[in-house]
This record gives sequence, C-alpha cells and structure tokens, in this order.
Amino acid sequence: MARLASIWNRLFVFVLFSCCFLYGQTRPLQGFDAYVTKALRDWGCPGLAVAAVKDDKMVLAKGYGVRKLGESAAVDEHTLFGIASCSKAFTATALGMLVDEGKIRWDDRAIEYLPGFELHDPYVTREITIRDLLCHRSGLPAFGGDLMWWGSTRETKEILERARNVGPVSSFRSNYAYQNIMFIAAGAVIPAATEKSWSDFVAERILTPLGMNSSLTKMPAPGQVDNLATPHKRIDGKTKPIAWRNTDNGAGAVGVNSNVLDMARWIRLQLGRGVFEGKRLYSADVAQEMWSPQTIVPISHPTSPLPPFLKPRWSAYGLGWGISEFRGNVVVRHYGETDGMSSVVALMPEKNLGVVILANLHTTSLHTALLYRIFDAFLGATPEDWSTLYLKVRTNEELKEREEYKKREEARVKTSVPSLPLNNYAGTYQHALYGEAAVAEEDGKLVLRLSSSPSYVADLEHWQFDIFLSRWRDPVAGTTYVSFTLNSRGTVDEMRVKVDSYIDPGEYTFKKK
Repeated sequence: MARLASIWNRLFVFVLFSCCFLYGQTRPLQGFDAYVTKALRDWGCPGLAVAAVKDDKMVLAKGYGVRKLGESAAVDEHTLFGIASCSKAFTATALGMLVDEGKIRWDDRAIEYLPGFELHDPYVTREITIRDLLCHRSGLPAFGGDLMWWGSTRETKEILERARNVGPVSSFRSNYAYQNIMFIAAGAVIPAATEKSWSDFVAERILTPLGMNSSLTKMPAPGQVDNLATPHKRIDGKTKPIAWRNTDNGAGAVGVNSNVLDMARWIRLQLGRGVFEGKRLYSADVAQEMWSPQTIVPISHPTSPLPPFLKPRWSAYGLGWGISEFRGNVVVRHYGETDGMSSVVALMPEKNLGVVILANLHTTSLHTALLYRIFDAFLGATPEDWSTLYLKVRTNEELKEREEYKKREEARVKTSVPSLPLNNYAGTYQHALYGEAAVAEEDGKLVLRLSSSPSYVADLEHWQFDIFLSRWRDPVAGTTYVSFTLNSRGTVDEMRVKVDSYIDPGEYTFKKK
C-alpha cells in the first residue's frame, strides 16, 4: 500500500505540475480568441493567423477567419501568406552568415559586388556600403523608384542600373527614408559573393535548417500550394479580394512567403541570437549587429485617440529590423505590406517573447492592435482596447480622405473642357526611370499604360482643363491624376503622373516622344 500511495503521490505531483505549466502558458492569452474574432468583424478583415513564442516555446499558433471573402475555407496555422518586407530581415541574416564566413564585410563597398549598380550621385555610388543598403540611409526618397520593379517585368540587373535615375531628397547617411531598391541591391550581393541566387541561398541556409518546410522564396506557382490566402484590399470602404502580385524581382526586399508555424521557428532563431535547437546558424556578433541602431528614425506623436505613452523615447533602424520600445521594453520588429496582405514580426528580447501576425488584408494597424494585446498579456499590464483605438484612427483617416476628395470635387471647374481633341493627347511618353508610357484613345476615352508594368493600366476621365482623373484598373494603384502640359505651339509636350498609393508616391514627368 505504501508503494501504491507513493506512486499516486508522484502521479498527483506530475499532473499538478503539468496543469500549472499549461495554465502558466495559456492564462495570459485567455479571451484572445474572442478578441481576434471581434476584431476581424470590426475591421472587415477576412482572415489572419497568429503565433507567439515565449522562452523558446510556441505558446500560440492559430488561424482565424477565412482565406477568401465569400468562401468557407478557413485560415489556420498552415495557411501561406506573403510576408512582404518582413523578408528584409532574412536578407540581413543571410548577409550576416557571409560575414561570419569572411566572404563579405558589412562595410564593404557595394560596387565591389555590384559593378552595374549606380546611384544619382557618383560619390554615393562609390561610397555606399552593404551596411548602408540595409538601414535606409541612402538619401533616396521613401519608396522612391518602387514602380520601376513593383508589378513590372524588369529583372534585378536592370533595376539596379536604372536606380541612378532616382533623385535624392537628402544627403547621404543624413536621414532615414524607407528604401526597397537598396534591399534589392543587398539581395543581389549574395549571388555575387556565392554564385547562388538569393532565393536558393535563403532556402538552403535558413529555411531548410529551421525546418520551415512550407515556406517559399518565390511566388507560389499555380496549384503549388493548397492552403493559400487570397489577398484583399479596402476599396471605397469595402473589403474586396484582389490578385496575387509576382514580386520575385524584388526578392531581397519582399521575397519570402510563409505561414505562422514556420515563422515561429524563425522567431526562435532570432531570439536565440543565431542558435536554433542547439545548432548555431550565425554568430552572436551578427545578431548584435542586426539589432544595433544604425539610423535614427524620427519620432512622431501618437495619432488621437491613441494614448500618449505610445510615443517611444527613441527609435532606430538596425540591419533589416526596426528597433524601438513598448512600455519600457526594447522591441525589435518589422512590418510588411504587399498587395492585399500585411504582416508583422516583433520580438521583445528581454522577455524572450516573439510574435508573428499574417493577414490577408492590406493593413498594419490591426496587426499592431493585436500585437500590443499580446504584449500587454505577457507583461501583466492592464490591457488597452487596442483594436477599438486603432480602428478609430483608420475611420478618421478614411473620413479625412473622403472630405479632401469632396473639397477637390467642389473646387474643380466642371464647365472646363480639354484644350485639344482627345487623340492629340495620345502618343508615347518617356521617363528616365520608368521608361515608356503609352496613351491611346479607345472608345472615346483616353487609356494610359506603363509599358514595363503590364498591370498598370488607367482609364482617364476628364477632371478639369488638361487634367484627367486616372482610375487604375489595378485596385492597388488607386485613383490619381494625370496632367498634360502644352508648349508654345499648342501641342502636348509632357505628361505628369501623380501617384498617391503607398507604392512610390509622388509626381513624375514623362516627356512626349
């Protein structure tokens, strides 16, 4: 009997310990499922997946909602998404591996590996380093030149050669400005140093050792992936499905597609400072370098009604990672946005905590709301209703956009007419960076096409005088304006295309050939 009692006592202790362990893992996230379900409904987001890692253990991996609006297939932890700019940390890590091997150095000049890479200023071309490519201090405008590769047929070599036509907005290394082309260049250093493509190197040296077996370093081929999320975008205030965009030519900046199960392994590697399940993939020195501030990021006040304490005391960009703080804790994170999808990977190293959120809607505000909900839970903080707060911010922004459009509509001269017959605006136009654009009269209306970007086709509607409203058939491009300028002979001399989307915002002048 004594022996039986001893066995029962040991069993009781084991069960008690197990229950306490499970309780300790799950208690911080109690109510999270209901919170996410409500947030999806409030935000009009079809679906998302979340994973969290604490102390090198995955404590959450779950999908919510559906892969495509109007269909029943559910998002789960295996659903594949485009992680977009969260890929930048993969590029930095891959280069860090080459630093460990002595094949490159962070401060090597980029032109040592990329002889065709040229920027607007010869001094910058000569001096820009691999480190500079990875921390957004090139002097080029934020997102400048993105339409050269986003949705285009151009290959990496041509993209890097055309980069010389992107004009700077600040002096070299003086300001932070988010730059995708620099990361495309950084990705191109890998084949120059190894004779392996960015895609193959990342797959072989990162994905395979981590067991990220569902992840891809190229766009999924038709039928390749069964459990695939459909991208969605809010158009005129409503969520609608859109097509996947092939961004393989921007691999170093946006090339990885993954699910939260695989990304949890990536988080464990990062929190392990290069060690995953006892195996070291890169050195602690490389880990430290990636998380060390390289470029100061300007700090702005939180948008109302967000609480003032969200304003960090400092903010910086490392190598492929943003670095700031939340409730006094260092946070290393990156967001990603691709057409109709968005993502965040965030690490709180001092708490050994990491989170990944992937969604099939173009919005990072919802990610931030859910991320902070998880952070609050594990910090033991009194949780804010982050979803409601950030949703109010989005509602206010959409209201402001509608009011601004209404003001423009009221101010335009509706009685004005084009200076010339429509066919006089037709022709071929040339831009040093973006190449050719064609304007044609079709069925009594003007149609604009960017020659190297087949999906960028716009129907032009007369707005006022020689200004036309451009309704891009690709919903990601949104609605913008095209202005034609006449010369002293009364013929069209140039066309200015205004881009308002997050992709390469600005106004660009095309000369008529």
